[in-house]
Amino acid sequence: MRVYLPGTLPALAAVLGRSEVGDPPLRGFAVTPALREWYASGDLEELEYVAMAQAARASLRLLAEDPDAPPRRVVLAVEIPDDRVKAVSGAADPAADAAAVEVSGEVPVSLVVSGHVDDVVAVDDIRAAVAALPKADEGDDDARFTVDGAEGHELMWYARQELPYLVAGPA
Repeated sequence: MRVYLPGTLPALAAVLGRSEVGDPPLRGFAVTPALREWYASGDLEELEYVAMAQAARASLRLLAEDPDAPPRRVVLAVEIPDDRVKAVSGAADPAADAAAVEVSGEVPVSLVVSGHVDDVVAVDDIRAAVAALPKADEGDDDARFTVDGAEGHELMWYARQELPYLVAGPA
C-alpha cells in the first residue's frame, strides 16, 4: 500500500542519516476503504492525490512545531505491506480522517518510493499558512483561506536517490 508520510526538511535529513523513517508507529495518509467511500467518484490517481494533499497539510503542522525548519512541506511516499497499515480516525477534516493510517514496525529508507517537496518559490505562502494555522483551527475564514493558499503550490517530485541533494544545501 502506498502511504504518504508528512515531514520537514530537518526530519528528512534525520531519516537519510539513520536510513529509517521515524519511530514506529508512524502516522500517515493512504487510499483507505473510508477514503474510497468518502470520495466515491475518484479513480486511484485522484484518491492518491487526496491522500498526499492531506500529508502535505499535516506537514504544515510539523512546520509549526519546528519554527527553525525551512518553510517547505515534505511528504514521503512509501510502499508498505498492507498488513502493516491500519486505518485510524480522529482528524477534524473529513478527508484527513478518511485517509489517516498508522504504519507499524520500522520503515527502512529502501521502502521510500519518492519525496515531494515545495519549491523555494512557495516559501512565503508556506510561512504565512503556518502562521495562520491557529486562527484557521478556531474557524477564522481569512486564516483558512491563507492555509488553503499553500495548497495552490504543487509539491515537486523527487526519486528516493535524489533526496540527499535536498538536504545537502548549496554546493
